[in-house]
Amino acid sequence: MKNTSTWWFKIPLVFFLIFGLTELVVDSGDIPAFIKFPMVQIFLVFVLFLLIVIAIITRAIENVMYQTLSKEAQERYLAAKNKSLHWKWGEEAYEKMLGSKPLEKEGEIILDHDYDGIRELDNNLPPWWVYLFYASIVFAVVYLVRFEIYNDYNQDQEYEQEVAAAQLEIEEYKKTAKGLVDANTVELLTDAGDLKAGQTIFESNCVACHMADGGGGIGPNLTDQNWILGGGIKNVFHTISEGGRDGKGMIAWKQSLKPAEIAQVASYVLSFQGTTPANPKAPDGDLWVDPDAPAQAVPAIESSTEQEVDSTSVTMN
Repeated sequence: MKNTSTWWFKIPLVFFLIFGLTELVVDSGDIPAFIKFPMVQIFLVFVLFLLIVIAIITRAIENVMYQTLSKEAQERYLAAKNKSLHWKWGEEAYEKMLGSKPLEKEGEIILDHDYDGIRELDNNLPPWWVYLFYASIVFAVVYLVRFEIYNDYNQDQEYEQEVAAAQLEIEEYKKTAKGLVDANTVELLTDAGDLKAGQTIFESNCVACHMADGGGGIGPNLTDQNWILGGGIKNVFHTISEGGRDGKGMIAWKQSLKPAEIAQVASYVLSFQGTTPANPKAPDGDLWVDPDAPAQAVPAIESSTEQEVDSTSVTMN
């Protein structure tokens, strides 16, 4: 039996309908449900498999029933099955929007122009084209009144607004994008995973000069409060990224390490502060005080007024 079923259309249609309903019902926030929840993926695969199985079983039952029919009934069944589905209202709407004359009525609009057997028809403009033309006129009038008479926002203002909005989005993205961190935006990392990654980088690249406990060797001691190029996460990040003093300082690690890795190792370096290394090197550089640290309140000195008391009191009797 000739297969004229529309399984290739019905199965994707039903599947995407179920897919849309699943996304609508399952609350997954900004992430699609089939990505956030693996069980949704399993469910959708099962649904697709089930639809295919149902189509195969339905087709098999149809073939079995077809074989039981007589020859005349088979012909009638095929004729009914192969008959195309017509939407009368759709065809009428299409003809109205097209605005053309049927082939048998073209004689009514044929013109006298004749060039080598080619003749011209006097068709009207398609109604859909005319409606769009009218709509463009209405749009132009509204646009003219809004922007030229009432002086709504212009292109320069719209551009500035879009740039400002995009800049805010970029700043928000930079706050959570570790790969875009720099010396101005870096923050001290305290997560155990970040510190562990920083330790791995430190032990792979820095122990030769600073020792494993940060006590210093060729490089300065990292456990005291003295810093050659400034302490704090921003200064340490900049020093690791750009290198130390010319000719006698540390090399620039920005060619070897990513910004996120520099932030991790800088945070790990600062974790040495206040520890006691086995063989600490003498302090190098100047004592560094964080300028952003809150000022400590100085306790007020209580002044007591001493009253002199004459030890000799004269009592007048």
